[in-house]
Amino acid sequence: MIKIGDLNLGEFPLLLAPMEDVSDPPFRAVCKSNGADLMYTEFISSEGLIRDAAKSVQKLDVYDYERPIGIQIFGNEISSMREAAAIVEAAGPDILDINYGCPVNKVACKGAGAGILLDIDKMVSMTAQIVKAVNIPVTVKTRLGWDENTIRIEEVTERLQDIGIQAISIHARTRKQMYKGEANWKYLADVKNNPRIKIPVFGNGDIDSPEKAKLYRDKYGVDGIMIGRAAIGYPWIFDEIKHYFATGNLLAGPDLAERVAVAKRHLDFSVEWKGEKLGLLEMRRHYTNYFRGLPHFKPYRTALVTTEDYAAVRQILDEVSRVFEGVEF
Repeated sequence: MIKIGDLNLGEFPLLLAPMEDVSDPPFRAVCKSNGADLMYTEFISSEGLIRDAAKSVQKLDVYDYERPIGIQIFGNEISSMREAAAIVEAAGPDILDINYGCPVNKVACKGAGAGILLDIDKMVSMTAQIVKAVNIPVTVKTRLGWDENTIRIEEVTERLQDIGIQAISIHARTRKQMYKGEANWKYLADVKNNPRIKIPVFGNGDIDSPEKAKLYRDKYGVDGIMIGRAAIGYPWIFDEIKHYFATGNLLAGPDLAERVAVAKRHLDFSVEWKGEKLGLLEMRRHYTNYFRGLPHFKPYRTALVTTEDYAAVRQILDEVSRVFEGVEF
């Protein structure tokens, strides 16, 4: 069994990746009901937390049905990260996660996220201070390195383990790659084969099907898989992977009625949690995948991503149910 602290995650957990403006409570709710074993919040700015910024504080919202749940923070100042860690612990998550992997310029080029991969000593010092500041398990999500010339992931994992982190999730790309090219999981196998590494190692990058999940599990020996972009608008991927692991057979995908029902539930919670304007806006990234493969869907997708009235969006989803009833994906 894979454990983080006292948390038992089962034999091979599937994790929902922390994704900005995606991994919010509404999305986490539909992923949890479809098989996600451990989920992380959107990443939260340490500076935003200590300054009590409303958007950052709202991201601390976690619910009992989500457990186990981790809250992820990022920043480039050790004192701010330590102070933010205490705020996070008070919010009651099961895990505190540190973001050392975000590649976007506004984060990485300020020395936070993947930017800290250019200063491993600071990365270790910051992590040590956070581990000391809280009494809940601390985990890390990171990348292989800043670029192909700075890949030191085995050393990084050893050093972070030695100062007290209890699991690591590794996106098998460098910061320079962003989300392009193929993720190189060979480095994850090297970490797992290192006899000094005792903490769970979770792999992330390019997992978009049950078949690939099984292939990478068997080939690279990781302790679990973290899924990000493939879950957007398709929370069923977690249960589909589990079914394939258990039976060797592909689970039939959700039918139209289930897709519409889950999209509505996601939408309703999104509007309830964020308000109508932002709730509608941030749902738009999900519709393509909710209805991927449905023929002649483009006019409805256009309507869903341009309509600014909550009741009208629900009516469009009802129309999708009527118009496409009986149509196979």
